[in-house]
Amino acid sequence: MENCPADSVTLGKAAWTLLHTTAAYYPDRPAPSQMDSMRAFMTSFIDNYPCFSKEFKQYMVDEPIRVGSRKKLSEWLCRQHNKVNEKLGKPAFDCKVVFDRWLQGSCKECDQ
Repeated sequence: MENCPADSVTLGKAAWTLLHTTAAYYPDRPAPSQMDSMRAFMTSFIDNYPCFSKEFKQYMVDEPIRVGSRKKLSEWLCRQHNKVNEKLGKPAFDCKVVFDRWLQGSCKECDQ
């Protein structure tokens, strides 16, 4: 319904779309300020996201965010997404096609 808040599935898909798209358009060779900004963005997002904040914070402790390049950030985020998928009993996303899904848009597994 239009006037209802997003349910957890809708909210989750929107959040992952935002995060993966941000990572896909992140620079190949980010400046130090861009790396700092991405770390701050992810930390702030996770601190304020209503669904999996506690678990994701632990994921970030276990495997700190990789901001050295677009590829590193996108692969890191895909691994974190797959940890959430595993917890929810969902199939893992193939991290080899992350740019097809989130940058070029040619992936046939777009709804995962």
